[in-house]
Amino acid sequence: MTTASVLIADVHPLIRAGMAALIESDGQFTLLGQAADGQQALEMCSRLQPDLLLMDLHMPGCDGVEAIGRIRAQHPEAKVIILSGHDGEEDADRSMRAGAHAYMPKSAPLDDLMLCIHAVLQGKKFMMPDLAVKLASRIHGNQLTPRERDILRHLATGMSNKVIARAAGIGVGTVKFHVKSIMSKLNVCTRTEAAMVAAKRGLVHLN
Repeated sequence: MTTASVLIADVHPLIRAGMAALIESDGQFTLLGQAADGQQALEMCSRLQPDLLLMDLHMPGCDGVEAIGRIRAQHPEAKVIILSGHDGEEDADRSMRAGAHAYMPKSAPLDDLMLCIHAVLQGKKFMMPDLAVKLASRIHGNQLTPRERDILRHLATGMSNKVIARAAGIGVGTVKFHVKSIMSKLNVCTRTEAAMVAAKRGLVHLN
């Protein structure tokens, strides 16, 4: 039986160890190695050329979205599954647009991860159903403009309209207009709610 070669890239040692144990327990896979950051993942992928890369979205050195493009350029046949601690549709959308074959929240059951791996190796795209529904809803409008995304990032840190205006180089009235539009598109009533919804959807990442 031909086995598929797998490379794991994740910043957390325990998660790497867990995924390695899962992969090694299945006789259909060969684990090639583990990378602890984005740059190491790129180097190992170029050298080892795995069939499948299980990669954390947020890593130092080179984040998952940037790495996807570089990996696919060097190794077009490689299949990439993004694993993320966030289940927001924004990160999923960025990952899939960059060329990932699947996006899986780290909170997903192990059975679903194995289902995802087998589907991707068969040439299919994969995403959890609830996340797919969220992504589909983006097609029907309510997407933030680049300017609104920029203002939302400032808003989420607690900046006032006046401070946002200085940071963005626009007038306070313009900021108020954009904030109103953001809140309408996110279907929230307060700035705090906007920040919370934005973080949940992956539009911003709060420390």
